[in-house]
Amino acid sequence: MPDIVIPEFMDEAAVAALARRFDVRYDPDLVDDPAALAAAAAEARALIVRNRTQVRGALLDGAARLACVGRLGVGLDNIDTQACAARGIAVYPATGANDQSVAEYVVTAALMLLRGAYLARDAVAAGAWPRQRLIGREIAGKTLGLVGFGAIARQVAWRGAALGMQVVAHDPHLKATDPAWEMARNVSLDGLLEVADVVSLHVPLTEGTRHMIDGARLAAMKPGAVLVNAARGGVVDDDALARALREGRLGGAALDVFEAEPLSAEAGGAFAGLDNCVLTPHIAGVTEESNGRVSRLIAERVATHLEAA
Repeated sequence: MPDIVIPEFMDEAAVAALARRFDVRYDPDLVDDPAALAAAAAEARALIVRNRTQVRGALLDGAARLACVGRLGVGLDNIDTQACAARGIAVYPATGANDQSVAEYVVTAALMLLRGAYLARDAVAAGAWPRQRLIGREIAGKTLGLVGFGAIARQVAWRGAALGMQVVAHDPHLKATDPAWEMARNVSLDGLLEVADVVSLHVPLTEGTRHMIDGARLAAMKPGAVLVNAARGGVVDDDALARALREGRLGGAALDVFEAEPLSAEAGGAFAGLDNCVLTPHIAGVTEESNGRVSRLIAERVATHLEAA
């Protein structure tokens, strides 16, 4: 039986480095075969997962030899961290390794949605030439609102400021004396929604943040503002967002995360026909470069843990 089971995609150079030191089963399709995954994990000493593998319940109960879990990313809502802690199983997130990729995604989405011209391929190719309809807005001089002001949000703040944006942020868990506030004005959530032209979410999914951005808060946003969620699905009420977009109350939205992933055709139908909406498959933090950084970091942390055991 393998020492390490990797049921989702990982940089293959990092996999090869692990395979030189341990017995590794690498199968990116294993996440979609729960029975085979449970059988593989039953004797494994380590799991390395992304966001789709649910390290909880029966899978965790059956992994009697499990010593550590490596997370190819930073969110831990797919891992029962309390159960892992109770069993002495270490959990290693790839903190910091994909910050730059997410920050670039957020700023790119904001530029695209404010300008509003980049999704007009079909109309232009058909000869419609919709110049007046596609006159958009510049990002310079706009206000960037960051909900949550951790490491990734600060990367976004730095890039936004470099483009001439004013930056405000809301983070009740960050002390008012923290030096990070030199980069942004500290405001309430309601105050942020009132003034921000771009709202970007940077909070984990908890009972306190589930549907934090609901119909009422979407209605409170500045008319024409754009929303970017590259944090966690469930923080936004996606159905309410689709209605706000369809009614023209918002300028646009970019969603990289959804309450249920992969997004079903039925759930995705709420956004059908919207030309001011960008939907991507939980890829904001995954670029060629960040995948290499994340994979190398987690491979080394898992290897170090197993060799020290």
